[in-house]
Amino acid sequence: MTTVELYDATLRDGMGGGGMTLTADEKLRLVHRLDELGVDLIEAGFPSSNPKERRLFELLAQEELRHAQVVAFGMTRRAGVAAADDEGLKVLAGCFAPVCTLVGKASAMQVEKIVRVSREENLAMIEESIAFLTGRGKRVLFDAEHFFDGHAADRDYALECLRAAVRGGAQRVVLCDTNGGTLPSRLGDVVAEVVAALEGVAVGIHCHDDTGCGVANSLAAVEAGATQVQGTLNGVGERTGNANLVTIMANLQLKMGIRVVTDEQLAHLTEAAHFADELLNRVPDPAQPYVGKHAFTHKAGLHAAGVRRDATAFEHLDPALVGNRRDALVSELSGRGTVLGKAEAAGVALDEAGAARVVERVKALEHAGYQYEAADGSFELLLRRETGTYQPLFRLESWRVIVEKRADGRAETEATIKLWVEGERHVHTAEGNGPVNALDAALRGAITAIHPHLADIDLVNFKVRILDESHGSDAVIRVLIDASDGDEMWGSIGVSTNLIEASWEALVDSLEARMQPGRRLAASQSLTA
Repeated sequence: MTTVELYDATLRDGMGGGGMTLTADEKLRLVHRLDELGVDLIEAGFPSSNPKERRLFELLAQEELRHAQVVAFGMTRRAGVAAADDEGLKVLAGCFAPVCTLVGKASAMQVEKIVRVSREENLAMIEESIAFLTGRGKRVLFDAEHFFDGHAADRDYALECLRAAVRGGAQRVVLCDTNGGTLPSRLGDVVAEVVAALEGVAVGIHCHDDTGCGVANSLAAVEAGATQVQGTLNGVGERTGNANLVTIMANLQLKMGIRVVTDEQLAHLTEAAHFADELLNRVPDPAQPYVGKHAFTHKAGLHAAGVRRDATAFEHLDPALVGNRRDALVSELSGRGTVLGKAEAAGVALDEAGAARVVERVKALEHAGYQYEAADGSFELLLRRETGTYQPLFRLESWRVIVEKRADGRAETEATIKLWVEGERHVHTAEGNGPVNALDAALRGAITAIHPHLADIDLVNFKVRILDESHGSDAVIRVLIDASDGDEMWGSIGVSTNLIEASWEALVDSLEARMQPGRRLAASQSLTA
């Protein structure tokens, strides 16, 4: 095996997932990112299905891609209609895309019960539709829908559907596990059978992830002789999603020795995966293989110490190969090595004895409800307090929040803060759309003139968790805030039985973490930096 073609279906099949939607312009941006990543074929969708798809094809017709080819997707002709008269096929023939993928049934049950045509008519629909497009200069791929289910029920007819596609001139037949119910052992056997039965015909694989085997099935197909793999970025798609092309790419190149992209392109895999999630307004899965935030993160002290001595002790490869980075989470399981690594990354001088004190302090704080895994900004402040390098932004005198619910249904929130900065007393009152927003506005109003960089910091996420549900409204509450200055993002934490007090603590930490002299956020550096 020397070559495997990468086929991305994010723009069409991926959009079948719940909540998945992109504008035509956003899809165009993703096309260019896929092209830069080294994907060979990009399925843009049905050029005639709706105004958005038509607009996308208009935009793509004016673009120049460095490597990838655009694929137009469609269906075989309608029953009882000549291929030359089928409106969908005529649109495909007339569009600029050099490659067309046609989907047709490869399951006798689907043909008889869903499409409701004879087996012979279905074979004619496949062959004639492909012949029509190849006769107009298109490179045609045939997606054999429900192939594996059809093969299990009627092997001979499923194979005959593939042969009809080959007679029509299909350059490749793609075996689709449409319902995602096939397991790797059987799928590999079936692919090997098809490769042998259709000697000389290129075979592809299209898997869904309903059993969690989408990636494993795709790799099994390649091992059995498939030379094209279809998937979507981050596995988005209908139901539980499609095979994750991100994971497939990394596995093909780094585990199976099949070079699908350049080393430089593979080093942008994490960036591309996160870019797709951002476009789709999704939070990237931190546990996603290769590219997830936690894919190379170590929490247990033994693991973190081992990685510092030799990364291969607890990592299967260098995260830099896929553009990711190594990190260690600070928790009650951490050892001194993790703390020392975080201190070094943050630019805080800490010796072994100091690290031991920090470990014990973290254990005590976690028992009280604090958790520093997602609060790297608060942890850096803890380090600075331990080493005496912490510099507070202000000295608090008091704060007060008033929430007033009015008869007309409106709720008004007002916060007043009294504090001291550089020997001067400042009092500021501000309104907000809630207690935290009002406190934030009042605090910034009081000290932004002295610390103008505070204006660059935005609060981008706010999470609340009750830690002891049995106490009801008297429970201990943990608040996590994510803040960003446009370049970096960091987390802060507050814990209290009072929601506003916990929010205030996290709010202050989020600002102070950014404003410490000479600061370098620990989470922005690798463990071995």
